Amino acid sequence: MLLDGDEWRRQFTEIKQEAWRLETLPQYLVPQEAEDFAAFREGRPMTPYTSSSYTERVSRQCAEGKRNGRVHLVTQPLSDYLRFEFSRYYEVHARAGDDIRILDVTDRVNPLEDVPDFWMFDQSKVVLMNYEADGTQINREVFKGGVCPFLEYQRIAVAESVPFEEYVNGGHRA
Repeated sequence: MLLDGDEWRRQFTEIKQEAWRLETLPQYLVPQEAEDFAAFREGRPMTPYTSSSYTERVSRQCAEGKRNGRVHLVTQPLSDYLRFEFSRYYEVHARAGDDIRILDVTDRVNPLEDVPDFWMFDQSKVVLMNYEADGTQINREVFKGGVCPFLEYQRIAVAESVPFEEYVNGGHRA
């Protein structure tokens, strides 16, 4: 089953405990970001990003005791897109309560090699995020099998990663 529109948004608004994401790509081509990403790459000023419906939802859910988190796999040097995402979104999202972690696999074996991008909701529903190689989204597909492998991917990703703030401020190359 493919998810889009209201059905996709409902996955986030109806969580009971947690929405969690594994991001594996160095770039995501998001049409809504195209203008700001171009400005970033060209060194032009961008409209300040301070909040959005996403940050408002994350902040509200955190106040309710719910968790939102992600781990992004990266390699050095960071792509232009990752530098843009880190500076434009991740700082604001982390302040809202999003538990963002970074797993840098530059100088080590990737413990999640060939694991696809996915969202997991309440550790019981997995949605595969399918992308072209360039980061263009193909679709979002509800995974029909058991969640056990994805729980293990989450465990490994969290155990092997560091918090975003530590990554960018703790002497890591960013």
